[in-house]
Amino acid sequence: MDFVRTEIPDVVLINPKVFGDDRGFFLETYREDLFSDFGIKARFVQDNHSGSQQGVLRGLHYQIRKSQGKIIRAIAGEIFDVAVDIRNSSPTFGKWVACILSAKIKQQLWIPEGFAHGFLVLSEWAEIAYQTTDYYAPEYERSILWNDPILNISWPLSQGLTPILSEKDRLAKPFQEAEWFV
Repeated sequence: MDFVRTEIPDVVLINPKVFGDDRGFFLETYREDLFSDFGIKARFVQDNHSGSQQGVLRGLHYQIRKSQGKIIRAIAGEIFDVAVDIRNSSPTFGKWVACILSAKIKQQLWIPEGFAHGFLVLSEWAEIAYQTTDYYAPEYERSILWNDPILNISWPLSQGLTPILSEKDRLAKPFQEAEWFV
């Protein structure tokens, strides 16, 4: 595996080694020793899988308590994946990084605790699988508005199109009103 730090160094793009032949392919998506050697010493407790149609935007989500670090990968289709640093004491507080994750390229993204996460489905259909470092706790779940003007995330939306949002995401808080991590 090749680990590449993003503009926010705690968020890491992971390029697995893919072994392929005329039968198909094989890759390791997680190896505790390699992650630990790179400094990612997370313990994963939950695996999740979601599917969404083109134009769906999920996020920006986080849990204010029982915060979750995540390794995210697209296993079908393609997404525009975003991590926003909401650690108030961080030098990159309020900054965001994004990358395109696709089933074809097989990259993964490590997002540590203290970040809000969201993604926009670019392909007709996409499925993501992700591991988390803590359990889902709906009582602590929070959402920040996907189009908050302070964050100014450059979502790749065609001109005039609005994303498909859940009710929770439509009612999300502006960045300035959100609960942040200390």
